[in-house]
Amino acid sequence: MSIEAPRPFRRRLLHARPRNASALMSNLPQEGIDPCPFSASELRLDASDVAVLLLDRPIHGEVALPPPEGIGEAADRVGVIVVGERTGAVDPFWASRVYFSLPENAPDHHLARALRSVFRFLEERVSSATARRALFDRNRDVENLNRIGISLSAENDPHALLTQFLRRARELAQADAGSLYLIERGEDGAERLRFKAAQNDSVKLHFEERTLPVDSGSIAGHVATTGNVLRLPDVHSIAAGAPYGFNRTSDDAIGYRTQSMLAVPMKNPQGRILGVLQLMNRKRHVLPDVTTTAVMRRETVPFDESNEETARSLAAQAAVALENARLTEHLRNLFDGFVAASVTAIEQRDPTTSGHSERVALLTCALAKAADRAEAGPYAGFRISAGELTALRYAAVLHDFGKVGVREAVLVKARKLPPGRIELLAERFERARLSAAVLLWERAAKGEISADAARAEISRRSAELDDAWRTVLEADLPTVHDHSTTALLAPAAALELHGADGGAEPVIPADDARYLSIPRGSLNDAERREIESHVSQTHRFLARIPWTPELARVPELAWLHHEKLDGSGYPRGLTEADIPPPARMMTICDIFDALSASDRPYKRAVRREDAVGFLRAEAERGVLDRALLDIFLDARVFEATTAP
Repeated sequence: MSIEAPRPFRRRLLHARPRNASALMSNLPQEGIDPCPFSASELRLDASDVAVLLLDRPIHGEVALPPPEGIGEAADRVGVIVVGERTGAVDPFWASRVYFSLPENAPDHHLARALRSVFRFLEERVSSATARRALFDRNRDVENLNRIGISLSAENDPHALLTQFLRRARELAQADAGSLYLIERGEDGAERLRFKAAQNDSVKLHFEERTLPVDSGSIAGHVATTGNVLRLPDVHSIAAGAPYGFNRTSDDAIGYRTQSMLAVPMKNPQGRILGVLQLMNRKRHVLPDVTTTAVMRRETVPFDESNEETARSLAAQAAVALENARLTEHLRNLFDGFVAASVTAIEQRDPTTSGHSERVALLTCALAKAADRAEAGPYAGFRISAGELTALRYAAVLHDFGKVGVREAVLVKARKLPPGRIELLAERFERARLSAAVLLWERAAKGEISADAARAEISRRSAELDDAWRTVLEADLPTVHDHSTTALLAPAAALELHGADGGAEPVIPADDARYLSIPRGSLNDAERREIESHVSQTHRFLARIPWTPELARVPELAWLHHEKLDGSGYPRGLTEADIPPPARMMTICDIFDALSASDRPYKRAVRREDAVGFLRAEAERGVLDRALLDIFLDARVFEATTAP
């Protein structure tokens, strides 16, 4: 973006009739003035020209001057000197450009001095304007680069970053096409260039990734190997002996002709080359007007030094942004691995719920997206950003992590009776059967009852114990809905076990009877409180993690997944006003998966229809968000975990 030094000007003396030209020019030795006849039909000046229009009396009253609109950008590079009295009307545009009016008999050396003064004035004005324009262009380029740098640094998606970078580079260099290669290391340890992006304003591209060796056989490979910029006016006229060459295969495949090219290495601040930017076919004109011909839009010119400097700066910014994006992606992958490991730890504690956390996350995110699309109802204005969706996914995946702090005996409890108690109870029933038989045979031996009566009573009591045992086994099974087993257990609880000392005690101990009387699920009040503590333990664990701002709500959302709108949830008993929509979504999805999961040994999977019926009933009771449940059902969110 350097400001070029002013180029020497060509001085042109335009006249309608020679005024003793040889005498006039003799007074301007070595001034580089080019006298030439004036044509009123057109006034064409090159960018390095300044011109003085000399009008002699009476000629200037007869000469037709070009209309102002025909002068264009040359207006500031033209001056007028009038010799003699003016005659006729002169256009105000030209009148304002008269710098000297000399008498008709003015000596040639006076006219020469006037010419010299006007030429110098025009050159200084044009030089100053050129410098101002160059400074303006440089400031504009710096502002554009700063703005682009900020935009690139804010982009964490590597693919989107590369696409934006290539588009911006093409815009600044007026390139019709461009491509981007990144250096990667293969499994064999060798570096290679991977073709990652391509854009073309003239033809439609079918992009496919491919690789090139990092060597000087190709233009991109040479730049990646040497770290040098290649600025080629015509890739079809590469100097003989150059180590690199242009491969026309891609051009032939899409019907394109690459001509000028600028290839720039993408270097990070440490000088390491991350990739190569290639810009093709710089366009002389960038005119969006549909009336502009294709030839004008695509007229190809070589890339200049300014394009190279801009591309270098932009490539350096992109290299830094790319490394930052890669680091961000690496950290995200690292954290995803940590989350996956955390879920594995949960599932190893309770293998029967394997997959539950991931399914809840899939369902919850699907419900959030469906709510975001809602056009009517309470959630018509609900919107969730990509960052908020990521936070919700993490919260859903980790919502049960606190279970690692729950005793395994409680966490994996599949029946109402604690582990090992059913075997002890079976032994008590067998002892009751034997003790009853012993007592009856003793009575028969004493003659209190007959042998037949003893056999009959033993058979009756055995059948009674068998019925009671079946009742115990049935009562030991957890239920989804509240179901009192107290009345069912009454006959069994009345049975007694007689000891050798003649004393009697219930066959079913009081503690076991209380467990078997649990109305819902497999946990008693103390065990339920212990397992409910997993929510608070999850929050304590997640709150220790230094989350990024966009993920800051993960601990809170995970903390709320068992809260209910009517205040009946836990651990804090919050009500509707304190429970945000994302947490309500997680609650619905958590309950649905827990009901319909087929991997729980303590219950059979509930049919989808029955699970939906349960959710509807809970919504009617004001426990769940009815509007969200409607979205869950209408959008068939429940299929998110079964779709291929």
